[in-house]
Amino acid sequence: MEVLTDPYGRTVRSLRMSITDRCNLNCIYCHNEGHIGHSKEMSVDTIVNIVDVASQFGVNRLKLSGGEPLLRKDLEDALVRLPEMRDVSLTTNAVLLRDRASSLREAGLNRVNISLDTLDPEKYNMITNCGNGTFDKVLDGIHAAVDAGLTPVKLNMVLLKDLNDNEIADMLEFTRNYGGNVILQLIELMDFRDLPQYRINAREVEQSLLNVSSDVKVRELHKRKKYIIDGAEVEFVRPVDNTEFCANCNRLRVTADGQLKPCLLINDNHVDVANATREELPDLFRSAVSKRVPFCRN
Repeated sequence: MEVLTDPYGRTVRSLRMSITDRCNLNCIYCHNEGHIGHSKEMSVDTIVNIVDVASQFGVNRLKLSGGEPLLRKDLEDALVRLPEMRDVSLTTNAVLLRDRASSLREAGLNRVNISLDTLDPEKYNMITNCGNGTFDKVLDGIHAAVDAGLTPVKLNMVLLKDLNDNEIADMLEFTRNYGGNVILQLIELMDFRDLPQYRINAREVEQSLLNVSSDVKVRELHKRKKYIIDGAEVEFVRPVDNTEFCANCNRLRVTADGQLKPCLLINDNHVDVANATREELPDLFRSAVSKRVPFCRN
């Protein structure tokens, strides 16, 4: 099998695909997957063709994202047609998840990442610019995901200085209620919206986790650490100014309008696959991977 290896020796094994720019929230820090502006969404046929060709190159992990991917009512139609892969996951705000968790699982989804930055409903409303009642829908979505077997559920908590950075212990306690089926992921703010007041000190956060952890494991991908704290698991994702993160990146992205995107943070090297035939897609994948460079260099 031919594999996709970039000029820096990094083999692409993972695809992250945005299937819509639309979202039902408006988070203060949102980076829209590095894509600005709303666009025509890919059809189910296009989504399936792109993933199918990627799988023939040995790509075995797929993460579907948005915007908010659950705004696509045809998501299950796409999932059921995808090739067999090692892992198919979805990143969602979970507002609409409660009523679709079971159907997504039945269609072939393995697990979900859920964005939840705070356990305080008022803070949640402020961060997401949403109305009362939305926070409760998210909690219902988390429960439904666990019940449907979309596990491990990973809670994505973007750390915001002086806003939610004092809630890590509370969030860990929240995950413990799910008996290992929910894992906390702390995420360093990617400051696309010029919000320096919310930037935390990443090294201090990692040191604080280390100080209270009973065990530390290292994930093969990105060499990222997992801290075990009183039985709960927490990872800290540091994509900002992180040469190690870039050096181990094995992911190619697809924008909602069908552009292969070699790097989240680079916007001038996209490869258009929106209207490509199935026969044209392999060479377009090769072209996109040849353009990959580490954004964070030594």
